[in-house]
Amino acid sequence: MTGREPNKPGWAAELPPCNPEKDLALLPGSEFMADGWRVFKIMAEFVNGFETMSRVGPAVSVFGSTRVREGEPEYQLGETMGQLLAEAGFGVITGGGPGAMEAANKGAQSRGGASIGFNIKLPNQQRPNPYIDYDKLVTFEYFFVRKVMFLKYSQAFIVLPGGFGTLDELSEAITLIQTGKSQKFPVIMMGSDYWGDLYRWFRDRMLDEHGFIAKADLDFIFIEDDPKKVIDLILNFYPEGYSINF
Repeated sequence: MTGREPNKPGWAAELPPCNPEKDLALLPGSEFMADGWRVFKIMAEFVNGFETMSRVGPAVSVFGSTRVREGEPEYQLGETMGQLLAEAGFGVITGGGPGAMEAANKGAQSRGGASIGFNIKLPNQQRPNPYIDYDKLVTFEYFFVRKVMFLKYSQAFIVLPGGFGTLDELSEAITLIQTGKSQKFPVIMMGSDYWGDLYRWFRDRMLDEHGFIAKADLDFIFIEDDPKKVIDLILNFYPEGYSINF
């Protein structure tokens, strides 16, 4: 037998690392067994997120483009929004990355508010921004687990100008509220110049022209440019206090 004997100290250190999902892939029927192990990975991501967020009070999720840079108007808007949310007693949740997310986390942290990042593992290796509280960074492998966390712990969504990822979070929230899978909360699209045409399309085409949505489906969606009015919208939406969405 090569190497140390099993009864010798340190022998386990020489064994290759255990990777149940990879090892099971070598066995007959492995696709089913590997899926079973994947369930535990998914559960672990939920548990990690739940434990982290159990220490945080009311929070608001802020979305926006990763391509925004410091000094640009959209970055300043995100930072201001983070500051005002923290001053109003809200934690700030972002996707944990750069751009508008970084700006919102930076603003929250500068005012002593909870600054939370739900980072996602991507092929381009998105790195968490440096303004997330050290104990409030959660990194996910699965997009759907991350989306549950955004929805479960947010009292509002603030949607800054952004791309497809921002649009995805916007439409996901609207759909879940419309179908009753989530409690109703305010979805605030900031930047009338950027989002105004989309909102008018919702109203004029989807509602008035085709009747594909109901009037009530727009009751929780707002267009706003003034960060202070955004805070008022959120506070006025909950006259009886906050609750978890799921």
